[in-house]
Amino acid sequence: MADGKNLVGVDIGSSSIKVCQVKEGRKGVGLVRLGYAPLPAQTIVDGHVMNSGAVIEALTRIFHDNKIKQRDVAMSVSGQSVIIRKISVPTMTPAELDEQIQWEAEQHIPFDIKDVQIDYEVLRRRPEAAQMDLLLVAAKRDEISDYAQLARDAKLRPVVVDIDAFTIQNVFEAWRGLPVDQTVALINVGASLSTLNIVAHGVSAFTRDIASGGNLITEEIQKQLGVPYEQADAYKTSGQEAMAPQVKQVVEGVCDSIAAEIQRSLDFFMATSGEGEMSRIFVTGGSANLPQLSQAIERRARVPVEVFWPTEKLAIEAKEVDPALVQARSAQLAVALGLSLRKDREKRS
Repeated sequence: MADGKNLVGVDIGSSSIKVCQVKEGRKGVGLVRLGYAPLPAQTIVDGHVMNSGAVIEALTRIFHDNKIKQRDVAMSVSGQSVIIRKISVPTMTPAELDEQIQWEAEQHIPFDIKDVQIDYEVLRRRPEAAQMDLLLVAAKRDEISDYAQLARDAKLRPVVVDIDAFTIQNVFEAWRGLPVDQTVALINVGASLSTLNIVAHGVSAFTRDIASGGNLITEEIQKQLGVPYEQADAYKTSGQEAMAPQVKQVVEGVCDSIAAEIQRSLDFFMATSGEGEMSRIFVTGGSANLPQLSQAIERRARVPVEVFWPTEKLAIEAKEVDPALVQARSAQLAVALGLSLRKDREKRS
């Protein structure tokens, strides 16, 4: 565990903002504050903020209404502005690697190196080959800057900017640990983006952002049933018993197309990685509430699929936290909770 106090996790998604504040103690992790606010349509498109005023207003309201006093926050970015690569380099000391990493990054990152922020983590040292495996991450500076500025305009202090895929891994590892003898996939199906992170032998081996999510389902219901967007979204989230047969049919069709996209990425990884087999797939995110999605992924991947509820080991430790909100939004909280596990003083391993 890193030193320092937990940061407040702020997840600015394309359809809503989720904010989590936790406290770590001897008995585990407790939730002390939770905030949620929907965002107007088209506020964030393809990861780009189109309506900064709506985001700042929602952030300010969440922190005020939920009496969140702490202002140091962790945020995340995803989508086309982020590149993640697993690379191998000759064995070197940490100081040598710090000097060399920019040059190494230039060989693998398709952006101008001046336009990106680089970070890395050593995954494995292989003395027999005089090599070390790194996870190399590059995110566009202007994207990071835009999100950090939103926080500052809401009177917050951005301390950490993480990547969505790794925040899911953070919370999964905290609750369940990462299996060192298996390969598992962690999939977060958001409103407009699905994030795939394949973890092999306890380390991230492959990540990909897939440009489809729960909004596709809503849009298809809207189109096929000829109803307004808000009505279509209400049909989608009405629960399986209340869901009309024609809505179920649309949901099943779109879930199958999302599953097909996911399957293509899984197939690519299995074909190129040399890994034997996938043991299990865990699905979270807002659309994880739809059983049709897990069923479609399991049918296509022929691998057991389980819904991962990121609040499963979380104790509610303050009267300000509404248990009904925790239950209703559980699947949507993975990124915010993963961010809230970050600390204000972390050392590079």
